Amino acid sequence: MSDQDGKKTLGVRGGGSRPGNVKQSFSHGRTKNVVVETKRKRVVAPKPGAGSAGGKGSGSGVNLGDPSKRPAGISDAEMERRLKALQAAKAREVEETAQREREEREREEERQRRREEAEQKEREEREREEALKAKAEEEERQKREAEEAAKRAAAAAAAPAAEQVEDRGPRGGAAPSAPRGGKPGGGAPDRNDRDDRAGRGKGRGDDGGRRAGKLTLNQALSGGEGGRQKSLAAMKRKQERARQKAMGGPVQREKVVRDVQVPEAITVGELANRMAERVADVVKALMQNGMMVTQNQTIDADTAELIVEDFGHHVVRVSDADVEQVIESADDKPEDLVNRPPVITVMGHVDHGKTSLLDAIRNAKVVSGEAGGITQHIGAYQVQTEGGQLLTFLDTPGHAAFTSMRSRGAQVTDIVVLVVAADDAVMPQTVEAINHAKAAKVPMIVAINKIDKPEANPTKVRTDLLQHEVVVEQMSGDVQDVEVSAHTGDGLDDLLEAIALQAELLELKANPDRAAQGAVIEAQLDVGRGPVATVLIQNGTLHQGDIFVVGEQYGKVRALVNDKGDRVKEAGPSVPVEVLGLNGTPEAGDVLNVVSTEAQAREIAEYRAQAAKDKRAAAGAATTLEQLMQRAKEDENVTEMPIVVKADVQGSAEAIVQAMEKIGNDEVRVRVLHSGVGAITESDIGLAEASGAPVFGFNVRANAPARNSANQKGVEIRYYSVIYDLVDDVKAAASGLLSAEIRETFIGYAQIKEVFKVSNVGKVAGCLVTEGVARRSAGVRLLRDDVVIHEGTLKTLKRFKDEVAEVQSGQECGMAFENYEDIRPGDVIEIFEREEVTRTLA
Repeated sequence: MSDQDGKKTLGVRGGGSRPGNVKQSFSHGRTKNVVVETKRKRVVAPKPGAGSAGGKGSGSGVNLGDPSKRPAGISDAEMERRLKALQAAKAREVEETAQREREEREREEERQRRREEAEQKEREEREREEALKAKAEEEERQKREAEEAAKRAAAAAAAPAAEQVEDRGPRGGAAPSAPRGGKPGGGAPDRNDRDDRAGRGKGRGDDGGRRAGKLTLNQALSGGEGGRQKSLAAMKRKQERARQKAMGGPVQREKVVRDVQVPEAITVGELANRMAERVADVVKALMQNGMMVTQNQTIDADTAELIVEDFGHHVVRVSDADVEQVIESADDKPEDLVNRPPVITVMGHVDHGKTSLLDAIRNAKVVSGEAGGITQHIGAYQVQTEGGQLLTFLDTPGHAAFTSMRSRGAQVTDIVVLVVAADDAVMPQTVEAINHAKAAKVPMIVAINKIDKPEANPTKVRTDLLQHEVVVEQMSGDVQDVEVSAHTGDGLDDLLEAIALQAELLELKANPDRAAQGAVIEAQLDVGRGPVATVLIQNGTLHQGDIFVVGEQYGKVRALVNDKGDRVKEAGPSVPVEVLGLNGTPEAGDVLNVVSTEAQAREIAEYRAQAAKDKRAAAGAATTLEQLMQRAKEDENVTEMPIVVKADVQGSAEAIVQAMEKIGNDEVRVRVLHSGVGAITESDIGLAEASGAPVFGFNVRANAPARNSANQKGVEIRYYSVIYDLVDDVKAAASGLLSAEIRETFIGYAQIKEVFKVSNVGKVAGCLVTEGVARRSAGVRLLRDDVVIHEGTLKTLKRFKDEVAEVQSGQECGMAFENYEDIRPGDVIEIFEREEVTRTLA
């Protein structure tokens, strides 16, 4: 398109045109003015009535109007289609408008409904508050009436002056109290008051305790009928407050001063509880003293003492050990004591027939159940004699490794039966058993066993016992001795008779009607039953369900099992039972005490565990620099063999650990990394793998995960059922850690006669072998005036001009030392050989 001047213009199709300029912008800041021509768009308006629906002028019922007025290029069909689309759009718009109006009405109805619900809730809340307020006013009115009644009672018992004050009424010009049934103002009661008082009178009256009206919250909390009643002291305090108020004096609450026990450490909440003060007040007092703490934090005894004194209470300083005071009990009264069975401990050397003797008494095969026929646990059994008397026997092991177990057996026993084999006489463990019995200060009965053997010599046994200050009756002493045979049963009745006689002389008594106390004979971890302790009851009676503390463990008696395997409900004095229900395995020898609550038992057990932990830490820590240096020096010189030990019962584990401590010398020792009771677990394998230690199982086995872990990590597991084998194997393994012993053997001496200087060799000594033999491979020492000045090896050994392996005594030879030439005539050469000797631990 061009204008009249011939310039190009931009334009649009449409109506009339309008010229104008447009500024175009290009890159790099370039611009250009262009002349454009804008044309108006022509709008075609239909004729009046052309778009309305008229008769039947067309097939669609739409008047298309004058074709000459239509826009260019639009046909009748296109025009009809457009009109239909326009009508459909208008109908759709009307429908959408109606839909919006419906939704708006629904929203408005929902808002109205919510407003009504909120108003309803608000009305209900107001009604509830009004009802509570009315109840509170009613309670206040009843309280005032009670105070007035208390005031009248106090006035009636007071002096005449108090009666005059009562007649004048309370301060402030209030009217005197109304008579019974009247109003406080002195007038006649109206009908509502009469009805109300009548209803309340029924509640307090004599018509069966019925109450009129509803039970208020205050009445329910204060106890009500059939609930908790106020104490006499509380009623007196209430009357005193009412009298003070009637007299016009101030009503003040008296401060109760308490004795507050303050241990070495206590939490803020516990301190507030002991003072009967609010925790917030105690925390505030601590903050004022510069300590920002909460109620669960712990403060020391000095800080707690300051706070207690600030609140006006008395301080009682106690230690943590005072928690065990709950198990201390007073001595029994003589009238409460009854006879109890004696506790007899069977002691003696290994294989002297202790268990066989007890087996013959019990008529049970106990020996067959022991590995190798050796007793490795403390067994507790009860036997009833033909006369009906009960005897409690403790069978202790005789091997040297079980020293501590025998020691515990002597501490809980009344009578010791010392078993000595007639064919073996007194042995080391026999002497040890005698010492234990003397230390425990218990009477002893000597049972000379195996008298049925041809080589038996009871007289030698009695004579050997004299060396250890044990004088039997046949040797004019006071110790009973009985010759028995566990194999044939001879002398058993005499032994039981001697035991009964000794028990009668001791007059053993105990009080069964008190909290039980006993000693743990043995403890083990049973897979199905958990920790199990064999307890010998010494005083009182242990019942099923009792809460107890034993050593560092506590629990509740879940079941009691006697020596025959039967469950029992209780166990009296001198009765051995297995106790189930512990939270952990106690130590053999721990004391069992019954306490009242589980909290006390837990507190005592935690205190004992912490004390034992502190003791072990103190024992293992060096306190001075000299001790640290000495320990470091010892550790450098000593080779350790670490092991992990798991046993079936606590006593066996303890005995094994003690035996391991005795193995070793200044160069090597056995270190028990961990010892415990129960099966070998994955944690044991992990510990052994980290320390390069083997695992020894005594009468226990490793579970499946532990076996798999041991196979993967290469940890050796060894099982034993006899303690001798375990100790011997550990000794053999520890012996391999010893450095071999070097032994020197002198094989000859040579005298230097002359010294020659040989080229390419150096100084050569012309020698005469004076004693023994000189060997080329042996070691040599050069002696000058009987002082060793050199030790080494020979470079050459020649006989004439030939190199030889050895030179016999009386022959001459030439010797040259390796890297040494300070040799002189007259020096002596000492020839020796070294050999390594493998060392073993005794």
